[in-house]
Amino acid sequence: MDGLAGTSERVALAGLYALKSPKHLTRLEPRQREAWNPRWDRGLPAMKKYLVLCFLLTTVSGASVGGAESALPDVVANVVKVGLALDGSSDSSPDNAIADRSEPCVQVSFSRNLKYGESDSNVLDVATGDFKDMTPRPVLLFVAGESFAGDDGAAGPLQDEAMCFAARHGMVGVKMAYRPAPENPWPAGAKDVAAATSWVHQNIDLFGGSPNEIVTVGYAVGAFHVASFLAHPEFQERDSDVAGVVLVSGIYRISADASAAEKSYFGGDPSKYDERSAFPGILKIVTPILLAWSVLDPPGLVAQGEKLKELLCNSAAHCPHTTLLAKRDSLPSIFGPDSSNGSLAEPTLELVREIEARGLP
Repeated sequence: MDGLAGTSERVALAGLYALKSPKHLTRLEPRQREAWNPRWDRGLPAMKKYLVLCFLLTTVSGASVGGAESALPDVVANVVKVGLALDGSSDSSPDNAIADRSEPCVQVSFSRNLKYGESDSNVLDVATGDFKDMTPRPVLLFVAGESFAGDDGAAGPLQDEAMCFAARHGMVGVKMAYRPAPENPWPAGAKDVAAATSWVHQNIDLFGGSPNEIVTVGYAVGAFHVASFLAHPEFQERDSDVAGVVLVSGIYRISADASAAEKSYFGGDPSKYDERSAFPGILKIVTPILLAWSVLDPPGLVAQGEKLKELLCNSAAHCPHTTLLAKRDSLPSIFGPDSSNGSLAEPTLELVREIEARGLP
């Protein structure tokens, strides 16, 4: 029991440090990263329950860890583990009832509200499966939002199912929230994608992920932010490269008749729209692209996807993989199990397999 208690103190130490650090895990010392690393017990699922019990007992008893008083509610709020309850049941708190009890998320573990930047909006969640080995896993980073303005960039509960798709297929799922307009105009979205990707590079090994196999999935407005991130190298960070991207139903070039929500992000001067679009920069990248839109999308979105495909196929880079979706009700809906019915599931998995086979990037 002494060994287990020591382990619980290491977990508590890392949790308290993470909460106090404005950059969260990005500034962990090597010794602190080792203390927090959850991969050491991935092959020992039965021991996890005892570790959780020891952690709770140590924290509730008011033990001081590393000179700081334990703060159980804060730690638990930031690291939510599904399926680690001592009686074998999943977490039953109201805040997690929808995500944790849904069938797609059975045996998936979530780490919540991890900060990747200075803003309160710069948070991400990580989902992992019950992996039986230590092999680094591909990573799907989801960037989703239906509007440039408002709180659509926030990581909503429904998006958990998309992360669970990744975890169920042996990958690590990450979803990020970005800063919304009008308080955060262009190029805040692209910079947030770069910062989140940099965070993944530096920390995803703690969750069993491979920094060399990051595939970024941009959905709706998120597709523009990902495309803009690729098209404008000046917004990228030193370690923010990705191995592949999936762009779903996005706008890639802004027109003079932009909507009010689009103007809140791009500004009211149409003369600046071309330089703030994804063209021509995205035509120069060599990163593999899977491009998708839905038969139910508005004609303008369909035209955007078709035009991007045409220009990419005629560029010196490459012609993207393309998928026509049967529906696009929500982010999880596009990853339905029936790939013959216009799902993005199999094309995404195929892209990941190609990346693994090529050893990209």
